[in-house]
Amino acid sequence: MNHNKIIIIGAGLSGLMTAYLLKKKGLEYIILEANSRIGGRIETVTGTSGSTMEMGATWFSNPHQHLLALLAELEISYFKQHTQGVSLFETMSFVPPQKFEISDAEESSYRIEGGTIKLIERLVDEVGVDTIRTETKVSSIKELSDCLEIIDSNGVVYLAAKVISTLPPHLLVQSITFEPSLSTSIQSLAKKTHTWMGESIKFAVEYKKPFWREQNYSGTLYSQASIIQEMYDHSNSDKSGFALKGFLNGGTYTLSQEERKEKVLLQLTKLYGDETANYIAYHEKVWREEPLTFLPYEQLVLGHENNGHPEYQKALLNNKLFLSGSETAVKNPGYMEGAIVAAKSIATHF
Repeated sequence: MNHNKIIIIGAGLSGLMTAYLLKKKGLEYIILEANSRIGGRIETVTGTSGSTMEMGATWFSNPHQHLLALLAELEISYFKQHTQGVSLFETMSFVPPQKFEISDAEESSYRIEGGTIKLIERLVDEVGVDTIRTETKVSSIKELSDCLEIIDSNGVVYLAAKVISTLPPHLLVQSITFEPSLSTSIQSLAKKTHTWMGESIKFAVEYKKPFWREQNYSGTLYSQASIIQEMYDHSNSDKSGFALKGFLNGGTYTLSQEERKEKVLLQLTKLYGDETANYIAYHEKVWREEPLTFLPYEQLVLGHENNGHPEYQKALLNNKLFLSGSETAVKNPGYMEGAIVAAKSIATHF
């Protein structure tokens, strides 16, 4: 049996940030991560050309002051999202797309140099990889007189004075059993709380050169008519790799990857010409197929619904269990900024 002072469930941004803050306070902790991969909803794919493509969290902006402060503290560089050139907006499939240019006066979006995974890697360095146990899925939490008993899917038992869950609330109540049961009100709330990224299908098409820039296109696309709903230039800041990346219509998860790829290339060819076919590789991530991130809702849940709800700020199980993660943040819930805000809020309890 493992005796621990604090257990953090989840090694995504919020879990790692929480550990980072607890370490600063001189507190001991371990992080239990169900996946074999660290990072949660941050996942950077590096292509054969060296292009770093985000299958998860990507952008941030000047209002995200907590994230910007963390990047400065960890000495992580970032750069402005490329928007120069003609952008496109498709309203109907049988009508030529509208053309527009994004003004430099608009609020800039930024990306991390080398990929968002650099933030995860730096936090892992800070908190210690030896404090993270991957492939360790929590299956049950039981309240004892002075601690919580946690059992993982391998049957390993842990005891902790405090437990911090950074799982999306909906996933938490659907995948972990509690004794005693969590209140009906918190369970109902969690089941009606939107999971950030859950329904998203992200894609990237990797190229040897940014041919769209040569045609004075920005790579930005918004569409109400085709499979690609949003797309942006996703080239590296140092011009070492080039890609177009964005979001696909969430309803196309019923198609095969090959079918989605075919529709993506057809749409890109229609908009940018035959050079679209000269791609290096196609990448995608269907987040609803990640059971360690998303489980289907029992009822209709709207985007960001109940994110940041006041009930998530309250400790449970007699002040032994704390709910955290991007969905619980009181500011910017459902974003990287929210994950950091939530971690900072939880850290004040310790």
